[in-house]
Amino acid sequence: MTDGCEHIRPARAEDASRIAEIFVTNYRENFYPFFKNDGFYYGELNVLDTAAEYAEGSQALKNTLVWDDGVVRGFVRVNGSEVEKLFVEPRFQRQHIGEKLLRYAVSELGADRLMVLEYNEKGIRFYRRHGFELTGEKVLEDGWIPLLLMRKGREG
Repeated sequence: MTDGCEHIRPARAEDASRIAEIFVTNYRENFYPFFKNDGFYYGELNVLDTAAEYAEGSQALKNTLVWDDGVVRGFVRVNGSEVEKLFVEPRFQRQHIGEKLLRYAVSELGADRLMVLEYNEKGIRFYRRHGFELTGEKVLEDGWIPLLLMRKGREG
């Protein structure tokens, strides 16, 4: 693949802290405003614990690709045909990194579905622009977090 995708590579254990940093930063930026749960977002959710999920040999590490052009700027985690996580460091958003990670996940890994927070209008618009459509299916994660299923359309 070309068009910048030469910067996409499998995640390595030494990427764990950077992946965790991107993940935690995005969760706080994008989801805290909806839930305002200080205990979770500024206590339980932390880089050290999140990085541990990406330890050598972990399933999370095996399923993750990073955008690395000398600096890891974003990542996508795919499990089977589902995009589980897609985040770009906020400072580097709007540079098509997320788009290229998503395109790679679809074209190279066969990803065709994902769950998005119901309140995440920005995310829903992003995925729609890239050929995903809401299915009407809603799931409550942990019994109270509303997630919507999106599937890749035939044309997108």
